[in-house]
Amino acid sequence: MQISAKRSKINFRSFLWHAVFLALASNFMDVDTIIPSMLVKAGGNSVHLGFLTAIMLGGSGVFQLIFAPILSKNSLKLKYLLLGINLRIVALLLMSAMFFFSHSLTGDTIILLIFVLISIFSFSGSYANVSYIDILGKSVKAESRKHFFSIKEIITSIGIFLSAIVVRDLIKRFEYPNNYSLLFLIAGILLLIASLGFWNLREIRSINPVKKNLIDFFKLIPKEIKKNTNLKYYLLIINTLGLGIGFMPFLILLAKENFDLSYELIGNFLLFRITGMLLASIIFYKLSIKIDYKTLLIIAIIIGSTIPVFALSLSNNQHLYQFIFILSGIFVSMFKISNSGILLEISTNENRTIYAGISGAGKLFSTIFPLLAGLLIFYIGFTAVFIIVSLIILLSYFFVNQLNLKKRFKL
Repeated sequence: MQISAKRSKINFRSFLWHAVFLALASNFMDVDTIIPSMLVKAGGNSVHLGFLTAIMLGGSGVFQLIFAPILSKNSLKLKYLLLGINLRIVALLLMSAMFFFSHSLTGDTIILLIFVLISIFSFSGSYANVSYIDILGKSVKAESRKHFFSIKEIITSIGIFLSAIVVRDLIKRFEYPNNYSLLFLIAGILLLIASLGFWNLREIRSINPVKKNLIDFFKLIPKEIKKNTNLKYYLLIINTLGLGIGFMPFLILLAKENFDLSYELIGNFLLFRITGMLLASIIFYKLSIKIDYKTLLIIAIIIGSTIPVFALSLSNNQHLYQFIFILSGIFVSMFKISNSGILLEISTNENRTIYAGISGAGKLFSTIFPLLAGLLIFYIGFTAVFIIVSLIILLSYFFVNQLNLKKRFKL
């Protein structure tokens, strides 16, 4: 069934509504600054941070593999999207309650509850993401997606920038643990408002949904990779270049080792990171006609590979160290734009749910590495681990060059 222009516009606006309020909420639950600093302030160490990062960034992707064959059997997926979003909202509100009553909890109990609630938050997010990708791919016209990703990135960056200022003020104004309790409460409310956009979606029914059980789905993966070389190199890219995303929380840990990790400093990290994302979004929106996904990825490789080096070089200068987070914001923005766009373009309406699941399974190395990094930092220190990260990100250049994307696959 082909989507009408009118219905596509309705869905376009609904996805943008969600994007706006999700952008406002994201800083209150930021996975690169707020959540890592929360764990560190609660007494977590490098091993704890490695596990938490693996859950947030890698584990959620692996769970996409489990959810994809279940969801792919259904021609309509909106109710599953709403279920995943609602579970995330509940997890955030429970996190807020946990910090509010943390005075009566031990440090080990708080760390345990953080792991449980973040796991629910992350895994329900991966559950929702499979449905989100499928619904977006078939419910917004192909010629509108490029415009959607560009304007979404700008709106998102502006919303994130404004909320970063608020978060920076709140985290300084209130003492621990009340500051984190307030942040997660606001995040839950904003995510609830964001979910209202999905209630307005007009979903298109899939004509031939793929009906596979988990075992069949595992057997399908090598066949799809063999059939589509772009998928193979896409998976290699998200495991190498994507490592730069999982590396970001360790910048917080390095700061704690060398500086007084004050709430003002944490707020500055967040604000600088968002500034970088906003700058990248505006620049690439203006140049979207001239820059394709491969060029965007190559620039991301250059920036991502230099961040660990700069972090080590500036680890004795608190003021200059903060500016690394501008680079991290630019890197994150470029990676997200290209990653989402490429996945949509190399898949079809029929196999998009399958590809979303495969992409989640393909983050295996990204899942394992934060665990290893946390242990390696504990035993051999930051320098060796940061250099390894930089080299792996550089390796992704060879995989990006192998992508065979047509001219029309521009931003």
